[in-house]
Amino acid sequence: GNNMFAPTTEPKKNPLQRVPFSKPPFTIGDIKKAIPPHCFHRSLIRSFSYLIQDLIFVSIFYYIATTYFHFLPSPYSYLAWPIYWIAQGCVFTGIWMIGHECGHHSFSDYQWVDDTVGLILHSVLLTPYFSWKYSHRRHHSNTSFLEHDEVYVPRLKSELRQLTKYLNNPPVQVLGLACTLILGWPLYLVFNASGRLYHRFACHFYPYSPIYDNRERIQIYISDAGVIGASYVLYRNALAQSLAWLICFYGVPLQIMSIFIVLITFLHRTHSSLPHYDSSEWDWLRGMSSDSGRLSDWVHVLNKVFHNITDTHVLHHLFTTMPHYHATEATKAIKPLLGEYYQFDGTPFYKAIWRDSKECIYVEKDEGSQDIDVFWYKNKL
Repeated sequence: GNNMFAPTTEPKKNPLQRVPFSKPPFTIGDIKKAIPPHCFHRSLIRSFSYLIQDLIFVSIFYYIATTYFHFLPSPYSYLAWPIYWIAQGCVFTGIWMIGHECGHHSFSDYQWVDDTVGLILHSVLLTPYFSWKYSHRRHHSNTSFLEHDEVYVPRLKSELRQLTKYLNNPPVQVLGLACTLILGWPLYLVFNASGRLYHRFACHFYPYSPIYDNRERIQIYISDAGVIGASYVLYRNALAQSLAWLICFYGVPLQIMSIFIVLITFLHRTHSSLPHYDSSEWDWLRGMSSDSGRLSDWVHVLNKVFHNITDTHVLHHLFTTMPHYHATEATKAIKPLLGEYYQFDGTPFYKAIWRDSKECIYVEKDEGSQDIDVFWYKNKL
């Protein structure tokens, strides 16, 4: 999905107009030729410069909070803490995105550097690096494939529970949406919530989870060790300072980061204009076009803080090893070629997430097209 936090520069069209589901008239080779060759170059120095920049911001925000907040009179301190939490949470999200790039081998030309940096960054943010790297890679290999996609896998109407019709009303929906944003990320990691349906327990922390094969299991142990090590350091800090200190300076910003991860990925993958396919219709390139573009002027700055993951996501799905600092230029280069296959929605994200959570309840084929195995989001129960 693209342009969730980018400025309005696209021509206006109906954001709910369905993207084409026929086989694209171009190949991945055609798309690659449209991109300037230098966009595929990864610079270790430049990648580290973005990480250092983020760490400097984390340090500045922490310094301001620890040095000046206790001098503020009570009315101002109640305002200062939420500002700190949101600002630090946004930078945490940017650091998490750099770890995500490491998992795609787009941080540098050296796999060991990428995995070392990614393991450290994601462990500090309580994300099992290799575990998520492997499940996320399978998502990229099977985007919009009903049987094999790994995350935000829609349910068929026949799979819905009886309670669904009662849960899809405004009061309950507000509660459900809040729970999704607040708890969605840890529930996905621990219980594979919203993920691919496996016939036994699936968990990103369990080395023998069906998500992974035998040659990946040792790295799941390494991921767990990283998270356990980071958790122990946090525990020692809580003993040395206090639990309240840990929650204020680290816990709440981490929760903000989790909310942003869910918000960004939900809007990328959930839209009534996007098709899903079963095994008879799916192919990789068609699946790659099933991401929704998002746009909102007033949070354009977050697009930079998040290292452009929000506005270059279609490009990212096509070329996962391309670094984020070349992705904007490459996205502009491929838009004319992709044409209608490049989906875009200018609805502000706070309206879009409410609309899409109401309209995207399940997927089914259109009436009269039962011989075409293409599925669309619907909400009539």
